[in-house]
Amino acid sequence: MAGNADAGPSSSGESPLRLPSPDEIRAQDIFNNCAVRTAVSGVMGGGMGIFMGMLFGALEQPLHTDTMTARQHFVHAARTMSSKSVQMAKTFTVMGAIFAGTECVFEKARAKHDATNTVLAGCATGGSMSARAGPQAACIGCAGFAAFSVAIEKVFDRHN
Repeated sequence: MAGNADAGPSSSGESPLRLPSPDEIRAQDIFNNCAVRTAVSGVMGGGMGIFMGMLFGALEQPLHTDTMTARQHFVHAARTMSSKSVQMAKTFTVMGAIFAGTECVFEKARAKHDATNTVLAGCATGGSMSARAGPQAACIGCAGFAAFSVAIEKVFDRHN
């Protein structure tokens, strides 16, 4: 076929395909381990939680701003940012770990890499994160997080 995109490098400067090195293959094998994915996602979620906690903590205003000195404002902001960061880091760590772990397990069990795994992992994550509030909240959390996961999949278009 003349014009087949897979026939080789084009005149636009694309380089030819190359086989991965043994080190790249080992790194891929390590990251394909569900425990590693879970741990990495938990750590990344914790970092994101710290960032979000600092952001939202900085935006929170004390009730009596007119009677506070600048030092008191600073101390209040630091305490608020610190407590929000710890709280959100814990939440995002658990959320990231649950989502990545369940998505990996579903992917391995189904032997497919598709959006269904994302929906199932989103449901498991949302349901487990809201389960303390009762079965109705768990169902709403499941549906909500699954829908959010689908929306993120569409934005990043991971599964073509």
